[in-house]
Amino acid sequence: MPIWIPPIIAFFLGSIPFGLLIAKSKGINIREHGSGNIGATNVLRVVGKKYGISCFVLDFFKGMIPALLGISLIQYEGQGHSMVINSLAHFATVLPNSESITAQTMQLVTGLCAILGHNYSPWVNFKGGKGIATSAGVFATFMPAAIPILILLWCLLFFTTRYVSVASIAVSIALPITVISGSLFHGKIADGSWNKPLFFFSVFIGAMAVWKHRSNIANLMHGRENRFTPKK
Repeated sequence: MPIWIPPIIAFFLGSIPFGLLIAKSKGINIREHGSGNIGATNVLRVVGKKYGISCFVLDFFKGMIPALLGISLIQYEGQGHSMVINSLAHFATVLPNSESITAQTMQLVTGLCAILGHNYSPWVNFKGGKGIATSAGVFATFMPAAIPILILLWCLLFFTTRYVSVASIAVSIALPITVISGSLFHGKIADGSWNKPLFFFSVFIGAMAVWKHRSNIANLMHGRENRFTPKK
C-alpha cells in the first residue's frame, strides 16, 4: 500500500463529528449551545454526563485506531510487531531499516491527520473540537507508558482548579517534556536511538492544542472562563 494512503484514511476517520451526532440524537445542535464546540467537554455541559463521556471515548478511539493503522501499514525492517500489525502485514509497506526515520515520520503523520480531521472536520465547515481526546488516542498508541502520567497531571489540575482548559493546556505543554524524559530514563538519548520524529510530533500537537485553547486563555485572563463545580 502506498504510504500516503493511511494519512488520508486517518483524516476522514478523525473527521467524524461524534459530538455533533450525539447531540443531534437528542435534538440539540451542539454548535448553537455552550461554547459551540463539538468536543466532549461542551457535549458534557450541554447534553449530559454520559453523553460527554461517550463522546470522549469515541473521539479517543478515532485517534487511536488511525494511529494503529499507520503503524500497521507503514513499517520498517526490525520494527516491533503486534497483533494488529501482524493481521495487516499483507497490506503493509515495509521500508528498509536505513529509512526507519521516514517510516516513523509517516506513522506519526497518519496520527496527526486524525487530529487534523477532528479539529478541522469537512463535515462541519472545517471546524471541529480542540483535539484533546483524539490527541490522547494517538499519543496512547505511540507512547502508552506516558498516558498514566498525563492522566494524573490532568486530574490533579482539574480537581484543584476546576478548569478543564487549564488541565488540558498543561497536559499539552507536558507532551514533549514527557517524550524527552522517557527517552532519558531509558538511555535512548545517550545512544542516539530515541524517536526524534515523536518528539517533534509531540511539540507540534501540543502547540496546536494550546492554539485551539486561545479563547479559553483569553477568558482565563479576564475571569470569564467557565468552571466546573460539583452538583449539590
